[in-house]
Amino acid sequence: MPITKSAKKALRQSLKRREQNLARMRKLKSVIKDFKKSLQEKNIEEAQKKLALVYKALDKSAKINLNKKNKASRLKSRLAQRLATNKEVKQSS
Repeated sequence: MPITKSAKKALRQSLKRREQNLARMRKLKSVIKDFKKSLQEKNIEEAQKKLALVYKALDKSAKINLNKKNKASRLKSRLAQRLATNKEVKQSS
């Protein structure tokens, strides 16, 4: 347990930041999960709309240092590729 006043404040701050970060991560993961679910259901139009929300969430997470910039870029790229392959499969059938 912290003893000094500044250590107590630092503990309060870190716990508050941890809660905020966990909530933000849960929200980000749920947005990505919704996108993947709409892809699984072969709902391409809905998936395109959700991809924009995913991009927004990933950009924001990179901006506030929740994720690193390159990780956000990598996820965006992979999710866009997944959407593109599903579009091709749907058009060919």
